[in-house]
Amino acid sequence: MTIQKDISLKPYNTFGLDARASYFTKVECIQDLIKALSLEAYPNKFILGGGSNMLLTKDLDCLVIQVALKGIEIIEHQKDHVLVKASAGENWHEFVVWCLAHNFGGIENLSLIPGNVGTAPIQNIGAYGVEIKDSLVSCEALNIKTKTIETFTNAQCQFDYRESVFKQDQKNNYVIVSATFKLTTNNHQLHIDYGAITSELEAMEVKTPTIHDISKAVIGIRESKLPNPKEIGNSGSFFKNPIITKSHFEKLKINFPDIPSYSISANQVKVPAGWLIEKSGFKGKTFGNYGVHKKQALVLVNYGNAKGEDIYALAKLIQKTILQIFGITIETEVNII
Repeated sequence: MTIQKDISLKPYNTFGLDARASYFTKVECIQDLIKALSLEAYPNKFILGGGSNMLLTKDLDCLVIQVALKGIEIIEHQKDHVLVKASAGENWHEFVVWCLAHNFGGIENLSLIPGNVGTAPIQNIGAYGVEIKDSLVSCEALNIKTKTIETFTNAQCQFDYRESVFKQDQKNNYVIVSATFKLTTNNHQLHIDYGAITSELEAMEVKTPTIHDISKAVIGIRESKLPNPKEIGNSGSFFKNPIITKSHFEKLKINFPDIPSYSISANQVKVPAGWLIEKSGFKGKTFGNYGVHKKQALVLVNYGNAKGEDIYALAKLIQKTILQIFGITIETEVNII
């Protein structure tokens, strides 16, 4: 384990923001993670995963610890399912690809989501009708205070829409070191009714889709409307889709008859934040070297050398405008640092 001084975090965040860390270290095993967290010379520490779900608005005057634990293993193999354990530092999409190569189903709809395995449960990442909570059995997490490994079951993770116990009651108390998933080996449960998957499969001339076809379709959809972070700095969907009451929704339909929604419960619906942002006039709008992506209004982008605080100011302007127009509060999905 080596500690570096005054390091640019530009290569370590998908927004490509040139914030700096006073100190930086990469840990590749649990022992080094414990050692780094125990360093009394650096009282302030920041845990960094894949850097895909954060907006750096300032330099970090602390020890930044990048979790780079690697490894994927099958820990149980039954007739219809397997349990697969992946270390926190594994790239999420590469993990999905590994599972597909073994014909393990359950997370194909989550193809091409940026970030690492260790941060996926924190955010309960989801796409096209599937979320982490649907397949995660448990995760192992290092208690920062006691320096011991604890296991959290699916129920103990307290998953909700883009939420988990690691973002709420246990925020900053644990570092996830691995996650275990229950995946199917045959009779895969296919999820093709959400979003544009069905139409994409039709365009691919696929009549009887496999998990590989669904992954390919999802990748095609994402690549068609989401910018590649390697080309344009971004963190994917910046905002959560808000959930409002049906009575509120019915009132909005009077002035906005084309407003879309997804039923959540008897009295709640989810409204696409991207639609709200587009209707508010922000889609494709640029502010110098940053702005809102032209193909997907949910995505805020850094066109080059933007500052995190400027992008954050844009996010707050969007939130304020949507509240004024629709009476809806939209929350950020990205963590503001």
